[in-house]
Amino acid sequence: MKINTNRWNKLRYTLYLPIYDAVASVFSGYRKRSIELLNLTGNERILLVGAGTGGDLEYLLGANDITAIDLTPGMIERLRKRASKLNLTVDARVMDAHKLAFDDGAFDVVILHLILAVIPDPYKCIQEAERVMSPCGQMVILDKFIEPGTKPSVMRRMINPITNVFFSNITRDVVEIVGTTNLKIVENQKLKSIFRLVHIRKSAS
Repeated sequence: MKINTNRWNKLRYTLYLPIYDAVASVFSGYRKRSIELLNLTGNERILLVGAGTGGDLEYLLGANDITAIDLTPGMIERLRKRASKLNLTVDARVMDAHKLAFDDGAFDVVILHLILAVIPDPYKCIQEAERVMSPCGQMVILDKFIEPGTKPSVMRRMINPITNVFFSNITRDVVEIVGTTNLKIVENQKLKSIFRLVHIRKSAS
């Protein structure tokens, strides 16, 4: 089976389901910090792309309009259970982030946590996210990226074939990916290790 495909991602994340929440809990602080950048009022139409089991939901308790998508049915099933426990109404759907089944401008906020380094085509993913964002909408990205203005190190390129099989690509450049859109990066923070937190806005034009 080829890796870096939707089929491979669906298989591996189905296999990871028993341990996914334990592993993903490591990023809880990053998720909280990312969502705080949005300064949400509670009235925004929010889209979670690659939502997994819903690790972001506890930081969206005041939100009234949440849609969540993920490629893996098992992830969406767990997300629905989490939403119910948190007393949140979430429109949770199994969906390919390369082809979002939503109208243009359908969401005020798009959250891309731990997906752009995993999805086969990050360019198509962010272009779709841009399409469904409303004018003046916001986006936050949390993932593993190289430093802006640099190339992946030799070590990183050597390790990447292994990491790409098990969890994600570690050689992607978020500035290059965002550069294929008309979106504007307003903040690009380095977190610990190879993680970055990026806050983006969409212009009204």
